[in-house]
Amino acid sequence: MVCRPPMGSFNRLSKMTDLSYNPHKEIDLENRRRRLLFRAWHRGIKELDLIFGNFVEANVSDFTEEDCAWFESLFEEQDHEILNWVTKDEGVPEKFKGPMMDRLQKLDFMVLKAR
Repeated sequence: MVCRPPMGSFNRLSKMTDLSYNPHKEIDLENRRRRLLFRAWHRGIKELDLIFGNFVEANVSDFTEEDCAWFESLFEEQDHEILNWVTKDEGVPEKFKGPMMDRLQKLDFMVLKAR
């Protein structure tokens, strides 16, 4: 007996390995912003929930398509690595350097509140 993947699964697999594939490109800007806001408050570690949640909540209405793409890419990284980049404990990878990371590293947007 030969085991075969379900029909159509090759197409899904090729999308996952295609580096130019962007699952968010078909979502309009407003819905991308909403998704980012939700993901910002639900990272997995409380420190990043507070950092990203406060930052995105304060700035999401001004996010462009490029800003959304930057965050969507950043959110795919490991939480502890992101936390080290934001708190300047480790060097930031080249693809995440720039004005958005500089703004995040300031931490001047933090509003501590119970959630």
